[in-house]
Amino acid sequence: MNAPLESPPTIREPREAEWRPAPPPKAASEATEEALYEVRRKIYPRSVTGAFSSWRVWLVILTQLVFYGTPWLQWNGRQAVLFDLGARKFYIFGLVLWPQDVIYLAVLLVISALALFLFTAIAGRLFCGYACPQTVYTEIFMWIERRVEGDRIARIRLDGDPWSLRKIRLKATKHTLWVAIALWTGFTFIGYFAPIRELGGEVLHWTLGPWQAFWMLFYAFATWGNAGFMREQVCKYMCPYARFQSVMVDRDTYVVTYDVGRGDPRGSRSRKTDHHAVGLGDCVDCSICVQVCPTGIDIRDGLQYECIGCGACIDACNQVMDKMEYPRGLIRYTSENAMRKKLSVADARKRLLRPRTIVYTLIWLALTAGFVASLAMRTPLKVDIIRDRGALGREVEGRWIENVYRLQLINATEAPMKIHVQAQSSELKGLTVEYDHAAEALLPTSNRLLPIRIRVPIDDATQGTHKIEISVTAETDSQRKVDIRQSTSFIVPRDL
Repeated sequence: MNAPLESPPTIREPREAEWRPAPPPKAASEATEEALYEVRRKIYPRSVTGAFSSWRVWLVILTQLVFYGTPWLQWNGRQAVLFDLGARKFYIFGLVLWPQDVIYLAVLLVISALALFLFTAIAGRLFCGYACPQTVYTEIFMWIERRVEGDRIARIRLDGDPWSLRKIRLKATKHTLWVAIALWTGFTFIGYFAPIRELGGEVLHWTLGPWQAFWMLFYAFATWGNAGFMREQVCKYMCPYARFQSVMVDRDTYVVTYDVGRGDPRGSRSRKTDHHAVGLGDCVDCSICVQVCPTGIDIRDGLQYECIGCGACIDACNQVMDKMEYPRGLIRYTSENAMRKKLSVADARKRLLRPRTIVYTLIWLALTAGFVASLAMRTPLKVDIIRDRGALGREVEGRWIENVYRLQLINATEAPMKIHVQAQSSELKGLTVEYDHAAEALLPTSNRLLPIRIRVPIDDATQGTHKIEISVTAETDSQRKVDIRQSTSFIVPRDL
């Protein structure tokens, strides 16, 4: 996706430093205007190659294969991953989740948050730099922009040139490709909530529903706007993660770091110059690390909240070091303690195992293990007992006391079930259950309200409220039996 650096940094002979008076302090209104200007300043990242750039490319490919490809997978004759909000069912391969399973969603969000905390404590904003949708789509859109308009200098010149047929053609081509990707992204996003094959036919025949059309266009517009125009503004001003990441990192966290002791004093020089003899550090002050930064910061000023940890400045600086025949690693992934204490790579990595990361890891592993075990042992039949509030207890045929209930039955599997209902009580003798036996078949991934009548002989009924247990047994084609028992109350009227 990226091309090598266009040319080596400009090599300038060293010159003696000149004393210049400090500029006068700016007025408050002038400083405010400058700050507002900085918000609107457009950034033209320069292309770069290297190890971290390759990682970003592969992560873009992997994440988009998963995102665009998953809705087209089939499982048991249906879409493998489908969040059917209308039917209130979530299909995830062989797993079917109902609204009653919302606890799993809550636990999954907690696990994801803990994983984010753990990764941040170990190596900073890895998620932001390599897997965040904003970063991924910005990388895709910038790749298209470079292919159409050229690299950094060419784009700056094109934006500064007056409008012409060439400029219109290039801008139109770029935005056409952007919009095409954005629309396909919006279509794929809706495909997670509506069967994507049917959705494709509706789009082709212009029969898409109003809400589906709205959300597809809305998501496409958000992708086009965020990745094409706002870019680093989303990371700097809209994303809350950038604001609270500082509480999750410490001096042993691996972050993108500029080696001040080795690089300063900065200054341009000839490749043949003995820079140590003239009092210069390894930094040639070429500013390429700033030019390749997608958020436009200068990493030499220290770690800033705008840094997404993408490593583009590391790749760029290593190329410059290679051209100058200096050792690599002037900008590198390391910790503050490793930099200050001159720790070796092995010693710095050992410090990654510290109380914070160990606690995060243990909690994350415990929650993940519990989550997986709970899913594996999840009961495939869900039963809720609902009393008929209109008739708490009544006399029938002069021989029976009858209570009416409704059983909410949910088949959480993709196999049909045959159910059987019984009732028993230690307080009441002779309990019988009556219901429509033709309704014993429970279809796959279906729910049903089954009315039942529980009776007790009037001679064996004692006035008051009695505890009974309703047992629902389900059998599947594989002869697997599921027995659900729930307690409820049986009311015998006092006016018998």
